Amino acid sequence: MAETVVILGASEKPARYAYKAMQSLTSHGHQVLLVNPFKAKIEDQHCHDSVSSITEQIDTITLYVNPKRFQNHIDDVIASAPKRVIMNPGTEDDDAEKRLQEEGIEVLRACTLVMLATNQY
Repeated sequence: MAETVVILGASEKPARYAYKAMQSLTSHGHQVLLVNPFKAKIEDQHCHDSVSSITEQIDTITLYVNPKRFQNHIDDVIASAPKRVIMNPGTEDDDAEKRLQEEGIEVLRACTLVMLATNQY
């Protein structure tokens, strides 16, 4: 089933995992929304400066920012009420995970790319 997925920490660099996730999620039929406050567009797709500027209902937010940078976004993520947040390797944070779970948001410590490749998404 196709989801609306936000990539927090989207990148225009093909070698970055966030870029690969954008490509893979799109090829799997998901609607992908990008968040990167430093970019206006990536691959002709609009970049939001924050999760709070997204008006669509969000199913999943997949993180590609380090835990310190995520602290600047966690309130917006909670306010957007996604069904789940995926903490990709290197983005894990115990305190953030606890806060999200307290708000009823499922948190997975997993790799979006592996989940997609193994049909576990």
